[in-house]
Amino acid sequence: MILASASSLTLTLSLAASVAYAVSAMGISSANPTLPRVAVWLAWCLHGILLASGLWGAEPRFGFAPALSVTAWLVGLVYAIESYFFPQLKTPWLLSGVGAAGVLLALVFPGAHLTATVSSWLPLHWALGIASYGLFAVAVVHAWLMTRAEARIRSAEDAHTGLPLLTMERLTFRFVSVGFALLSATLLAGFFFGTQLYGSSHALKWDHKTIFAVLSWLTFAVLMVGRARFGWRGKRAIRVLYTGSGLLLLAYVGSRFAMEVVLGRTL
Repeated sequence: MILASASSLTLTLSLAASVAYAVSAMGISSANPTLPRVAVWLAWCLHGILLASGLWGAEPRFGFAPALSVTAWLVGLVYAIESYFFPQLKTPWLLSGVGAAGVLLALVFPGAHLTATVSSWLPLHWALGIASYGLFAVAVVHAWLMTRAEARIRSAEDAHTGLPLLTMERLTFRFVSVGFALLSATLLAGFFFGTQLYGSSHALKWDHKTIFAVLSWLTFAVLMVGRARFGWRGKRAIRVLYTGSGLLLLAYVGSRFAMEVVLGRTL
């Protein structure tokens, strides 16, 4: 935990983004939708500036908490774009809470300093991986909303999704498809260019991170084939999506959490 080492800019941006997220979460259920929308856009902008300063600032850092923070920001960004094209879509208050948690977690656990031995292409490799994290996270949120809406429909309640379930399902698996493509590109880059990306001392190894990443890829591949060939949908498809997303979360975030927090190491 390195709160004391955070710069005044990082601390100010983190607190401002968290407050904006909190205002958005508290105002979503109000009759006036303008305040929460303005607040969430402000939060996403501040959050984005904070992430950029952390990754490309004078002393760039990265770790499990910044990875989660970027993922939360991407989820929020996708929902902002979706709400533009689908005005009836309601942004869950949970997303604002996750965004605030991501900001504060990265403030407490900023990660390790990036060394000069890594390749200049490494940020692109990370961008592909984190984008796949974000898209699968969006798919998980959509799947959760679908499951919740179906349960409310069965109990004769208002679903409150803002979108028809079939539209929500199509969006969910579009995100899965794009996320799978990005995850495939990330793994291929790691397999074939690991030494150039990370340096000879951090080349690709069959460690927990690699094993969980490959297992998640295989799980998503089964989901893609099952949906295309056998028409998987509903609970079966969602269970496989949850399983693959859990394995992917363990791949980088889980291994880095164990390294940075449990074992207290930075490498």
